[in-house]
Amino acid sequence: MTDKMREEFEKSPRFRGMDFTRSATHPEYYESPYANGGWDGWKASREALVIELPPVPEMPEEPEDAIDDSHMDAYHSSVGMRHACSKFIEAVGLKVKP
Repeated sequence: MTDKMREEFEKSPRFRGMDFTRSATHPEYYESPYANGGWDGWKASREALVIELPPVPEMPEEPEDAIDDSHMDAYHSSVGMRHACSKFIEAVGLKVKP
């Protein structure tokens, strides 16, 4: 899981006051069994959440009288936007449906 996701977990108001001291022998775990249980639940909730983005449109046919590739601008913009959205969603530890 990402550090960003762990940071969100530790800052969540739901877990305010919980001891988030990491285990000296297993740094991926906490000393507190309650914190470990909360972290396991947090990870499971994020793994179950999969975002479905709109599909990329089909590439347009080139018009017969096209003098440049401006007819492709909207297509390239939508492909780029979908890619950027996917990266931001994955950066916070969520999954994007392929």
